[in-house]
Amino acid sequence: MANRKSIDCRDYPSEKNCSLKISGTEEEVLDAAVQHAVSAHGHEETSELREQIKSMLKNEAD
Repeated sequence: MANRKSIDCRDYPSEKNCSLKISGTEEEVLDAAVQHAVSAHGHEETSELREQIKSMLKNEAD
């Protein structure tokens, strides 16, 4: 089974005090986190945003 990754909005404080945590395969988490950053936090969808989020993913214990 592929290593699960996660990202937690609580680690990156925002005006919204977002508490969303996303976990799954790296690709699943990356896709969902980019969509969330754009729709909920007003970021522009760019390759830079995708790379930044990818660097923030954490390994999750299986």
